[in-house]
Amino acid sequence: MSAASDHLVSRFPAGGVAGMQAPCPSPTGEALGLEAISHNFDAITAAQDINLSVQPEELLCLLGPSGCGKTTLLRFAAGLERPQAGRVRVGNQLMSDAQDRTWVPPEQRHVGLVFQDAVLFPHLNVIDNVGFGLPKVSARERAQRARALLAQLGLAPFAESFPHVLSGGQQQRVALARALAPAPRIMLLDEPFSGLDARLRDRIRDDTLHLLKRNGTATLLVTHDPEEALFMADRIAVMRDGKIIQQGHPTDIYCRPVDPFVVRFFGDVNEMRGVVMDGRVDTPIGPVAAGHIADGTAVQVLIRPEALNVEKLAGPRDHSGSHVLMSRLLGGASFIHLCVHQGNDEYHMHAHMPGVFLPEREDPIAVHLDPTQAFVFPL
Repeated sequence: MSAASDHLVSRFPAGGVAGMQAPCPSPTGEALGLEAISHNFDAITAAQDINLSVQPEELLCLLGPSGCGKTTLLRFAAGLERPQAGRVRVGNQLMSDAQDRTWVPPEQRHVGLVFQDAVLFPHLNVIDNVGFGLPKVSARERAQRARALLAQLGLAPFAESFPHVLSGGQQQRVALARALAPAPRIMLLDEPFSGLDARLRDRIRDDTLHLLKRNGTATLLVTHDPEEALFMADRIAVMRDGKIIQQGHPTDIYCRPVDPFVVRFFGDVNEMRGVVMDGRVDTPIGPVAAGHIADGTAVQVLIRPEALNVEKLAGPRDHSGSHVLMSRLLGGASFIHLCVHQGNDEYHMHAHMPGVFLPEREDPIAVHLDPTQAFVFPL
């Protein structure tokens, strides 16, 4: 955990934000339920028989490329769109049912929404923006809740400021505080960090995650960033073309992918083909187990760069054996472009080595495989 994270933990008292009630309980055991959701936009399938639930205090991440349907699902949960088939529940309350035309409008669903753009009211100062969603409480209580949330997010000095004087990251934190002020049953976050620069994005993610966890807020987060999903989520649902390909704990998604798409979506991979023989596939860097696939089956083998451990060898530089084509420092890891030989054939591959490891071009190498990061799928 970063120093910023430690600082945030010390700022966030256990039990949530002072002066703010806990989120409404969900008697059914889930904060949000999407049941058999299907929807088409003309010839485009936005959702196909989607079943998804978010448990109380859980952060579920919908992860997938642009246009796969993840934001559409979030809009169904919020009540901004009506699905053509299926049901939406928030807690134990049915919010929409396409079959019997049940429909609860967005303002009655008790959900919090934060989008990519903060969309603050320019004519209201920060504290009034945060308190905007609390019209039924006294002015004193509204100010108390707003100031408590702003303090938790490090924005107390800006309470009387107007949005135009704030940075993008500060505006997004104000939008988060505004969405949390009414203690919603479920928070819906739609790519809320994608408009921020990399270093600020990391800090705002940290702030947001700690605040949501300290307050026990169930959350559905939409993102196309796999690193963000791994950092933020308790569970990840990977989407493609309106379908959920795989759901599970981040470790399960990353280490036990069920589809080549899931492997590729989490970053660069080395790809090769082969045939299963005796329960394994031979590759230029050693055999890969494939006992779950019948012998004689043509397969694709996907190997993550971090699965390759590169060892520099003594000897002259030449092209007759496996050697380095290029190396670059990426910060916490080094990127190595390899030429790997197997008989008369050569294969170009990428490896990631921890720390600073920068062999020279044409340096001879040996490559060792971590089989836990190599995956075999039938073609």
